[in-house]
Parts: sequence; C-alpha cells; structure tokens
Amino acid sequence: MSEFRAASHRGGDVDSQTVRAFVGVRELLLRGEFGRGERISELPLVARLGMSRTPIRLALERLAHIGLLDVGATGGFTVREFTLVEVLDAIELRGVLEGTAARLAAERLTHDAELEALRHHCRQMEVLERLTNDSFAQYMDMNEAFHSAIVDLAKSAMLRRHLDQVNSLPFASPSAMVFPTSILPRSDETLAIALEHHRGIVEAIGKRQSTRAEGLAREHAYIARRVLELALSDTDALSGVPGGPLINVSVR
Repeated sequence: MSEFRAASHRGGDVDSQTVRAFVGVRELLLRGEFGRGERISELPLVARLGMSRTPIRLALERLAHIGLLDVGATGGFTVREFTLVEVLDAIELRGVLEGTAARLAAERLTHDAELEALRHHCRQMEVLERLTNDSFAQYMDMNEAFHSAIVDLAKSAMLRRHLDQVNSLPFASPSAMVFPTSILPRSDETLAIALEHHRGIVEAIGKRQSTRAEGLAREHAYIARRVLELALSDTDALSGVPGGPLINVSVR
C-alpha cells in the first residue's frame, strides 16, 4: 500500500510540474521569447525553468498538440508561425462553434432559471461604462465566464472539446481582442456593440429562438476580426494581441 501511495505521489508531482512547465513555456512563446520557426530544445528550458526534462518534454508535446509548436520530421519542436489568414480562420471557426453552442442552448433550455448565470455575467459587464487599463482585465474575466456559460447551456461535451481546442490558440479566444479594443479609437462604440450582442443572445436563448441566437453569436465573433484588422495598423494595439509575436502579419 505504501508503495502504491508513493507511486501515486510521484505521478501527482509529475502532473503538477507538467502544468507548471506548460504555463511557463506557453508564456515564453506568447511574449515572443522564441522566434517564429525557432527550434526549442529541452535542456535550455530545464535550466531556465528549473525543473527536470520529463515535465518539460510533456509540456512541449502538449503545446504541439494545441498547435503552438510544430513537430519536426526528425523529432524535436519548432515555434509555430501563423499567417494572418490562419488567425482570421481561427476566429471564424470560433464564431461557427459558438453559434452552434447558442443554438443548442436555445433548443435544450428546459427552465428559465438555467439562464441566471448568463444574465448575471451580462449585468456585470454592463456596469462597466468603458474599457480602461483598470477595467479591461475585469471585463476579460466576465466575458470569458459569459461565453463559457453559453457552452454550459449547450449541454454538449463534444462541442466543448472542439471549442477548447480553438480557444487554446491565444489570439482566437473570446477575450483575445479586449486589450487591443481598449486602446484603439472608438473603443466605447465597440464595447456597446458587444454588450448589445450579449443582451440579444441571452434574450434569444430565453425565448428559444435558436436561429437568432446562432446568428447573433456568429456575428459577435466578427468583432474580434474587425479589432484585429484595425490593430494591424497600430503597433501598440498589435503588441497587445495574445500570441501576437507568433503571427507573421506580412503573409496574408
């Protein structure tokens, strides 16, 4: 029994260290510490992050699985480069999946009380009159919770898995463009449109208007696309796009 507990403890340690390694390497990638196409080696990361090779290797494998690293033909990992078209496609795909989630939520809603979490997140965001350096982080958390609540209402584990895969790309997640929005012109107008979409999605789901809910959720994702296109001509805004250093904006 003691050997089993010791083995379980070791397994837990590896899992915990792998999570730490994953978060650490992902942060280095998103900050642009490694260039696009650069080969990533385990040993330098062992020294840099202060942990053994096993969790580093497992973390690199996971980062490759979600698409932030490429696996070389002879083994090893290189930093993934994304074209602008790929980024826009990822946002488009999220819109399609979130539209499906909103439609399923409307079709599968059984009690009005199920909408309370969604309404709560919506009310919280409406309290914020504008996005500022002090409020954008709070808005991001509430926005992520709102989008997650829609997926909860869809009651589809399959859909959640696919959305999690898309959202693992930092620039495609629901809140990826919140910071760029906060420093771009007409940010108040963009926020007002987003909040109007939120209200409409909640109303459509509550009234079981599945087609309307799907259309609104898909249109909502286009806000991120428009913000990204605006950010391309603003260095400060583009630098605020999560994973921006991985995007080769010169390739369309």
